[in-house]
Amino acid sequence: MAVGPKSVKCIGLVFHGMLNDHKPSFTLKPFNTPPTEHGEILLKIRLCSICGSDLHTMTGMRSEPCPSILGHEAVGEVLIATGREEDSLRPGDRVTFSVADSCQSCSRCRDGIPQKCIHLFKYGHTLLTDGTGLNGCYATHIVLRKGTAVVKIPADLADSEAVSANCALATMVNAVSHVTETQAGARTVVIQGSGLLGLYGCALFAEKGYGHVYCTDIDNTRLECVSKFDGIPWNTLTGDCPTSLPEEDSVDVVVEVCGDPKVIQHGVRLLRPGGTYILVGMVTPNSHLGITGEQIIRKCMVIRGIHNYSPRHLTEAVQFLARTSHRYPYTSLVSQPISLMEYEKAFSLAKTRRYQRVIMQPNMNS
Repeated sequence: MAVGPKSVKCIGLVFHGMLNDHKPSFTLKPFNTPPTEHGEILLKIRLCSICGSDLHTMTGMRSEPCPSILGHEAVGEVLIATGREEDSLRPGDRVTFSVADSCQSCSRCRDGIPQKCIHLFKYGHTLLTDGTGLNGCYATHIVLRKGTAVVKIPADLADSEAVSANCALATMVNAVSHVTETQAGARTVVIQGSGLLGLYGCALFAEKGYGHVYCTDIDNTRLECVSKFDGIPWNTLTGDCPTSLPEEDSVDVVVEVCGDPKVIQHGVRLLRPGGTYILVGMVTPNSHLGITGEQIIRKCMVIRGIHNYSPRHLTEAVQFLARTSHRYPYTSLVSQPISLMEYEKAFSLAKTRRYQRVIMQPNMNS
């Protein structure tokens, strides 16, 4: 039986698609107070962030169903959690949640990739007509379905530190989980791209014991943050790097997070025989790789694709933040909160790439 909350004012930012002048069309829309079914959770969105994938949607680089509410990175506050006793949730708890709702019983879920569930539902990627319509984070409220993993935010973590845990960080936790632990200083990794995924990757690999964590880019402004997260900045356009560069055939792991297939040949040259190449960022159709079967075979390399994550990676992401928040300046990666009502200002700021994430606060009284 559905449970209706006390009357709450719900507003969502609805994406209608691209106009003829290649500009995205948005409207602010009021929603009726949504009822929650057994196992569902009604959250008030405390803070949400503008992920790069959402920017790709707004610029026409990728297509999403519309009308819909975009946004999948957020911290929420529990209002109602019906039938979620296993999560020990109470009204007022701050939580993050998996970007995917999965059935937990199909063959893919059983194989450990619930993010590829046969019955997959993804927040921020779904039509308004599906369920309550409050399916994305660019809204004052969201309804989480019963197969959605939820993780409480520790009291000493700020919303701005945890806001991207359920996309960027959890994805990188998944990526790093496929490489081995190592004695301090014993292994080398090259991360291609110094965006938020790259910076999280620097911290994760450093904490895993990798002695040389290179992070590449062609933008010195973005590279300025790398050393703050225990990475070694390397401008591959100019060759500038504060230490000696890795030789060809010497790198244990290469991780692509920049979305540009042109970096692959460089990564292949660096990778040692038997090394691992992890692909994370090229989630666009125009991502053909200039690599031959011979190169893969002769180097005995492992190539692994990473897309999203499973619930355990989200739990580990929050634990990692709690364990390292005193070491890394996570709050420096995000802008000051901008009201959802000023979404055009927020989107414009996000396009400048001045911040790793621009954040919006739908409920300005939070």
